[in-house]
Amino acid sequence: MSLIQLIVLAVIQGITEFLPISSSAHLILAPLAVSGWADQGPLIDIAAHVGSLVAVLLYFREETAMLFRGGVDMLRFKPSDDRKLFLFIAAATIPTLALAAVFVLFDITDALRSPVVIGWTSIIFGALLWLADRTKGDREGLDRITWRDAIAIGLAQMIALVPGVSRSGITMTMARFLGMTRTESARFSMLLAIPTILALGFFAAIEIAREGAGATMSGAAIVAVLSFICAYAAIAILMRLTRSISFTPFVIYRVIFGIILLAMAGTLAAG
Repeated sequence: MSLIQLIVLAVIQGITEFLPISSSAHLILAPLAVSGWADQGPLIDIAAHVGSLVAVLLYFREETAMLFRGGVDMLRFKPSDDRKLFLFIAAATIPTLALAAVFVLFDITDALRSPVVIGWTSIIFGALLWLADRTKGDREGLDRITWRDAIAIGLAQMIALVPGVSRSGITMTMARFLGMTRTESARFSMLLAIPTILALGFFAAIEIAREGAGATMSGAAIVAVLSFICAYAAIAILMRLTRSISFTPFVIYRVIFGIILLAMAGTLAAG
């Protein structure tokens, strides 16, 4: 795998992981769009997600500390606000992990990695994000999240296993439908990414054990570092934008992206 491909994949992962535009769609399409580029393989996927994970842990270090304390409180059976947040994140993650296990067991994921599927999901779920963003949400603060919110957002996140849906996009969409502000929707979505990214890394590790790494450790290190830098910048920009503008620019991008994919589906599939 060339250095240029590694850089492009790392930048794509870092920028798109936390924006509501689907990182998996862009990573799947990159090798299809450029002649001679092979699929990056599970090791590169892990490296890219590790970089993104470190970025969200550092940016939301206070919330990350809350989750850590909450995990400790849960083990000690000690009631606390931190424990409550930890349980909310856990409850919202379990449905996705269960469905992901089914996808892996029955090898469903590969059947959904087509430009046609990604094109339609990009458009449809972009439209849903636009509709949800018109909701006048005013709920701010992690202390105002309820069990209903956690479970509803967790169930919505399951759909993101289909490429093109966007994990961050669908969780922000549900959060907005539930009345959360854009900033709070983005914050909860980012925190929910922590166990989800860890789970994706676990499944990629299983794939490495079955099929081999398919890349060098030096290449993986480059991807991890670049993915971290781009992800941290993307998170900072998104959190700032949520305080001043709507999600409409992302919706427009998704629709245009989806239309282009549908128009080029035949060419991409043939390539």
